[in-house]
Amino acid sequence: MKNESAVKVALVSCGSEYAGVHGELEEVARSVDAKLIFPEVDINILDDIGRDFGLEAASPDLRLMMARAKSVVEGITNVDGVFITSCFRCAEAAIVRNEVRRYIHKHSDIPVISYSFTERTTAATLMTRMEALTTIARRRHLLAREHQNGLTAGIDSGSTTTKAVVMRDDKIIGSGWVPTIKVIDSATEAYNKALEDAGVKAEDIQALGTTGYGRFLVGEHFNAQLIQEEITVNSKGAVYLADAQQGAATVIDIGGMDNKAISIQDGIPGMFTMGGICAGASGRFLDMTSKRLGVDITELGALAVKGMQDKVDMNSYCIVFGIQSLVNSLAKGSTQEDVAAAACHSVVEQIFEQQLQEVDVKEPLILVGGSSLIEGVPKALSELLNIKVIVPPNSHLIGAVGSALLASGYVEE
Repeated sequence: MKNESAVKVALVSCGSEYAGVHGELEEVARSVDAKLIFPEVDINILDDIGRDFGLEAASPDLRLMMARAKSVVEGITNVDGVFITSCFRCAEAAIVRNEVRRYIHKHSDIPVISYSFTERTTAATLMTRMEALTTIARRRHLLAREHQNGLTAGIDSGSTTTKAVVMRDDKIIGSGWVPTIKVIDSATEAYNKALEDAGVKAEDIQALGTTGYGRFLVGEHFNAQLIQEEITVNSKGAVYLADAQQGAATVIDIGGMDNKAISIQDGIPGMFTMGGICAGASGRFLDMTSKRLGVDITELGALAVKGMQDKVDMNSYCIVFGIQSLVNSLAKGSTQEDVAAAACHSVVEQIFEQQLQEVDVKEPLILVGGSSLIEGVPKALSELLNIKVIVPPNSHLIGAVGSALLASGYVEE
């Protein structure tokens, strides 16, 4: 790929320079060829800055944070993206962080991501977020692609499963899906299955894209034309499969170890957030629940739609204590159906509380990832938000589909 100029990222932060994480921010920025910028502000506006946001902050650092956001919106500081960050332990900062995000999103088309840091935050933790932010800024033309052309393939090396697809002229003609054990071996197995299903050979593939946790290792192994983080790739695959590439949409991707909520406009991510306090809001929790109930994960959804979650107490974000709650409920006589329903509701409630507060939820709401195939999950999400939830065909393959779609940008027409 050609060398591209550094992306200018405004650091709209509160205390990152005092918490020992600024060096990590600088490191991850360098790794994706980005430059952190501190927006210029007029200190005379700090006392009254809250009026612009409808929010009065007691902390002068938070007022500075709002002033920096205003500097970006008004073009005083020219940047390509915004990274908003504040301390995880500060409740006031969490409120300001969300309002600053909404303010930038409402008054500009600059991509923005936010993160709450701890003293243990590392560059590796920040990598996917910063990579996605710079990808949106740098490759907007590629993300705007609506059609797949030629013969391309995508591999999604996820935390628990590895998926692969082969596409030809806007159609999935082959797919493979295996557990992730050894990254390269699992990717090879999934890719070979997809090639066999499609009836083509590896040498016939015109372009290959990789994504997921193992994207770099797999991409290097297969000499992929596109190696890209899962925020942009998965959102692209989701709106493509749901036929929602024009206009606004919201994508919720529940993966094996984490989840993502992404606000999309015309196929391009705007605001997004990923992860949570614990894996209790992921497919891993549902997998552990099915094992405790003695059923296959594919049977959990059918149980959940028959149950009533109100009959089971769930009051923990933690995956360990969450399972403990389910075990206690079973010991008290709760049915498998009620426990399955409670587990599904627990996952979507955590996503709502931790992440959907930080993005603008607009219909259509598209649910993807392996957990979307568990019937109780879209049912619980629809009931919680009181809106229709779309689970597109092949919703578990969105990462591989998005990779194959975007990789077709490297196919000579």
